[in-house]
Amino acid sequence: INDQLASLKGFSNIHPLIEESLVQGSLELMFNLQSYLSNISGMVATSLSTMAGAQGELAGVLMIKAYHEKHSASSKRNIILIPDSAHGTNPASAAMAGYKVVSVPSDVQGNMDMDALRSLVNEEVVGLMITLPNTLGLFDPNIEEICSLVHGVGGLVYGDGANMNALLGQVQLGSLGFDIVHLNLHKTMSTPHGGGGPGAGPITVTSALAKFLPAPVVTFAKEGTHGDSTYQLGNPELSIGSVGAFHGNFGVLVRAMAYIRSNGADGLREVSENAVLNANYVMRQLENTFDIPYSRTCMHEVVISSRELKPQGVRAMDIAKRLIDYGIHPPTMYFPLIVEEALMIEPTETETKETLDFFIEAMLAIFREIHEDPNLLLDAPHNTANTRLDEALAARSPDLRWKP
Repeated sequence: INDQLASLKGFSNIHPLIEESLVQGSLELMFNLQSYLSNISGMVATSLSTMAGAQGELAGVLMIKAYHEKHSASSKRNIILIPDSAHGTNPASAAMAGYKVVSVPSDVQGNMDMDALRSLVNEEVVGLMITLPNTLGLFDPNIEEICSLVHGVGGLVYGDGANMNALLGQVQLGSLGFDIVHLNLHKTMSTPHGGGGPGAGPITVTSALAKFLPAPVVTFAKEGTHGDSTYQLGNPELSIGSVGAFHGNFGVLVRAMAYIRSNGADGLREVSENAVLNANYVMRQLENTFDIPYSRTCMHEVVISSRELKPQGVRAMDIAKRLIDYGIHPPTMYFPLIVEEALMIEPTETETKETLDFFIEAMLAIFREIHEDPNLLLDAPHNTANTRLDEALAARSPDLRWKP
């Protein structure tokens, strides 16, 4: 349904340079989506122009930079703190903005090490980038104290909202102390995650940062005499400028709007409940067979490790390849980096119990194969056109032309 709505000619055939008077419906959609995303994240203002999660990160860090340049006479601030469990784009975005990255270790529970954080916060810190739930699929119960510590030295807290489908309708990140949050509409709200795009990573912010948002944003111009309001594109007062061409990936924005409207507030809350339920169901069914480094209640995803299977010569890659033989797309491999031989299983809210049971039975069958005939994994996949590819060579020297 969401794809069909995004394909309507009134949405899909408009040109980004068309007169604003001719696309008032689309501008109204964007204006209302900005409002919905601000409400969902507990923020005041939103820009839809960022076209991916990583681009949202960079825009967020540039806003932090602009904020400090505006409000601080000191030039000592040059450090961004980032947990060691973070996605690699977090430190990359901070480095691209010209900051020094300092890693904060995790504790034995998978949370941020609070003693380490206390030793690192000082007046050289511009801010902290943190994902909640983190990439281990865990909610950090110290999050309010974390934000307070960073604010205590004048820093700002950037929230990577890539895992927001675990929190929809449960908590507003702004109420926890976040100053900036990006949301992955291509992961949380209808558009598929992965595959190279398109994506959308809108930035939502507190009132103190609204004037720094990337341009353009949609504003309410005036109320019409016959109930027809007027909307326009504008630049916030101290905007960091444009971060991409035109107005973001509009089709992804339409899908997100349809997703929010069709689910409603109760439906969005159910989304998060089902995502968390599905991940915990998978974890409990596999915990007596596979190594789960952090076996506490997870959120929307669970990370398992195949490090204990190394004596059989089996690695996470082999399990992933064998899953293909069972007709299952492999989960994310070797991430988070702090978990050796990691497999990140993220069932989302849409999988049925039947599908989850099929995956669980496949994993248990693979575990038996590891101990009975590990070559089944080492030679997998068996039923594809190509078996084991040299993945490093494929990435560095891809053959992109078909030859008869």
